Amino acid sequence: MEITKTPKDSAVETRHIVMPDHANHYGTLFGGILMSWIDLIAVMVAQRHCGREAVTASVDKLNFLEPISVGDHVILKASANYTGRSSMEIGVQVSKENPYTGKTVRATTAYLTFVALDENKKPCPIPKLQPETDMEKRRFQNAILRQESNRELLKKIKEKGIP
Repeated sequence: MEITKTPKDSAVETRHIVMPDHANHYGTLFGGILMSWIDLIAVMVAQRHCGREAVTASVDKLNFLEPISVGDHVILKASANYTGRSSMEIGVQVSKENPYTGKTVRATTAYLTFVALDENKKPCPIPKLQPETDMEKRRFQNAILRQESNRELLKKIKEKGIP
């Protein structure tokens, strides 16, 4: 029997507050700190989805949309967008929240690919993803487009002999 899970089965949400030691010389959240938070929440989703060890295979897209300042609250929401045989795309949405007004603004979006590993550290099959809501179905279809685009780009690079 094939196992199927929904995006909400493995979704994770977490929060951080930006402290001075998280900031760059402009007083905004250092990109590397945010990238580590994104990777951490994404691996939690991947592990929950596949029920085993999962490792980051790639960061397919990372868009910094708005700066996040010292004192802002950072809300990270992540869920599985798409699954293949042993890999999965995890989408992460990052918002910044003003703790005094409650105003929330989308600050960053990211798409990461993870691979599930068996006991021998080899890729292994994972549960299929069954999107339920219109938003989940849109994310699933968009992930397929990203996968196809990545394959086409790799093919073009190989054809041109670019290392």
